Amino acid sequence: MAQLISVHDVADPRLDDFRDLTTADRRPDRPGGRGFVIAEGTVVVRRLLASGYPVRALLGVERRISDLEPDLAGFEVPAYVASADVMAGVVGFHLNRGVLAVAGRAPQPSVVDILAGSRVVAVLEGVGDHENLGALFRNAAALGVGGVLLGAGCADPLYRRSVRVSMGNVLRVPFARLEPWPDGLSTVRESGFTIAALTPRPDSVALRELTGKRVALLFGSEGPGLTEEAIAAADVTVRIPMADGVDSLNVATAAAIAFYETAGR
Repeated sequence: MAQLISVHDVADPRLDDFRDLTTADRRPDRPGGRGFVIAEGTVVVRRLLASGYPVRALLGVERRISDLEPDLAGFEVPAYVASADVMAGVVGFHLNRGVLAVAGRAPQPSVVDILAGSRVVAVLEGVGDHENLGALFRNAAALGVGGVLLGAGCADPLYRRSVRVSMGNVLRVPFARLEPWPDGLSTVRESGFTIAALTPRPDSVALRELTGKRVALLFGSEGPGLTEEAIAAADVTVRIPMADGVDSLNVATAAAIAFYETAGR
């Protein structure tokens, strides 16, 4: 059973894994940091506990730690119980969700492994917004997408904000870096996938006309979309028909529609 430990001192060194989460150059989940995965709130912490990520510790108010006690059975990790003010002093802001957990990173599957176990995958280029990335992972989990492949310019799915927005689903949906880019798309094609690039170009095939038993849906960055090199590497370009005067959707929204049409049905 996890060790429940009451803490009252903001400077307690046992809480250093959770410290100064608003200070960019000290953030443990940022590049150059300690590589931690940080989960916020009971729902996301539960998903972290159920994942393969090695949990290091929890920090929360008494009510939230109590809510998680059944999930902590079998975990020999410290669960620090603190007041909301002490938590705020450690973290750097008041945490409405009342609980945090920190874990180390787990080995990720290979691109080949993800492709072997999937019928539909998402492939991303230049998706750098952490909230969009988290929302896309949540949509992928909800609609049965087998995995996410990250091309050039993509943010880290295990960044704290992405984990939070995904409701912990970045811990459930397998992902891997696809390199080199875009030449690595040849591996996807050789695994039997039709590579469909999402673009509003008028000569693109309507999404519902997309055929193929196994489909890799290729999405571009929030601003300019896919590069010409990525589009050239695809087998087909597809679009989501929209009303006049609107030429694009948020990438996570577009992904949800494409996931439903190809995987969710």
